[in-house]
Amino acid sequence: MNPMKNFALLAIIISTAALVHADSPTTSAPAAVLRTPPKAGITAASTAKLPGGPMGLPPAAGATSAVIALKDPVATVDGTKISKDELEKAFKEALNASRVNPASLGAEQKIMAYRQILDGLIMEKLVDKKSANVQVSDADVNAEIEKIKKQFPSPDVFDAKLKESGQTMDQFTANLKKSKRQTDWIKSQIKGKDEVTDAEAEKFYKENIKQFENPDMVKASHVLFMVPPAPPEVITKDKEAMAKTTKAKEENEKIAKAKEEAAKAAIARANKGEDFSKLASELSEEPGAKQRGGDLGFFSKEQMVPEFATAAFSQPVGTISQVPVKTKYGYHIIKVTDKKAAGTIPFAEAKQNIVAYLQNQKRRAAFKTFMQQLRQTAKIENTLPAPPPMPMMRPMTPNPAAVKASAAAATVKTAAGTAKTTATTPAGVTTAPPVSTPAVPAAK
Repeated sequence: MNPMKNFALLAIIISTAALVHADSPTTSAPAAVLRTPPKAGITAASTAKLPGGPMGLPPAAGATSAVIALKDPVATVDGTKISKDELEKAFKEALNASRVNPASLGAEQKIMAYRQILDGLIMEKLVDKKSANVQVSDADVNAEIEKIKKQFPSPDVFDAKLKESGQTMDQFTANLKKSKRQTDWIKSQIKGKDEVTDAEAEKFYKENIKQFENPDMVKASHVLFMVPPAPPEVITKDKEAMAKTTKAKEENEKIAKAKEEAAKAAIARANKGEDFSKLASELSEEPGAKQRGGDLGFFSKEQMVPEFATAAFSQPVGTISQVPVKTKYGYHIIKVTDKKAAGTIPFAEAKQNIVAYLQNQKRRAAFKTFMQQLRQTAKIENTLPAPPPMPMMRPMTPNPAAVKASAAAATVKTAAGTAKTTATTPAGVTTAPPVSTPAVPAAK
């Protein structure tokens, strides 16, 4: 599933994440960001990504929230009405999810956003109607719920996010059941259209051989004792403010010292022969460590923050760091379990990831075709105002060689990237920015 096997699998109409990434490796994530994603089921709000404005448009200069006169219903799908209130609710959810200020939207932007969101609602109605007779057992739903709960640091965090989303457990369960029904139905419609032959996989490998070249790699496990960031330095004549800053700094130093001592104690336990994976499950403050026993899989130097990479690559296989390794995340204890010299990944080793990648591409194409056909055969009436005319832009003549090279690189990035590592490292060590923890969908 998508990174972390997020519950956001249910935004299947536009993102198709539940279908095209079902075989992707999972990633763990820190608890640094807790967001409320789109609600369960095929969601309209999840289809509208509004970075700065709908459809990626910049906010209109000096704009105030435009009032658009909407008819009620805004659309009818095979006799099923989509009300004005339903569209407005989905619109607000999209704004909240994208963190866009409604006052920044001009009339043209708002109309374009409405149309984008309504498209999602239309597809939701079509799929919901078609999947109505699909049977989903309570046992399957309960199993999914348990998987989702395990992605949170603790049951209390899950409960808090559920409450924050405005749902009861019964509503959450019903939403999940509906979404699974829709997903199962779509999977049944494109079943068998994602088969990949050995010849196809080998052809892809040979055509993109350079993408399967690896640098030196290390496989390691770690125990992380997290330390909060130090408070920023403040220079001010305000004695009270300076006193608060000094106190905060002293508290942070106390926490850091305590975490360092805890790391040293863990090293002592490991040196006495305690199982490292059990120590990680018990002590590590990195979310996901309990399930993985601290295992990070293989990684290159560039994938890790410098302090961690330097320590891990300098340790012999089978050894444990004898002093805590300090990074911006806190104190780490590192156990190196394997190393790989730079070279080209053989086809036999890369094959599984290549097949999964090509299957995803075929699913994506089949899904797109199927949904287009589903919409074409439906009777849809849309009463929204016409979209604004697109601004005239001077055509650009691209460099054919550059376009070809860029397309080729984008095509193989996923397949080769997953083949280069056997496990995706958590954001508690990587140089990449942290991503959000699994989040509970918003209530309907």
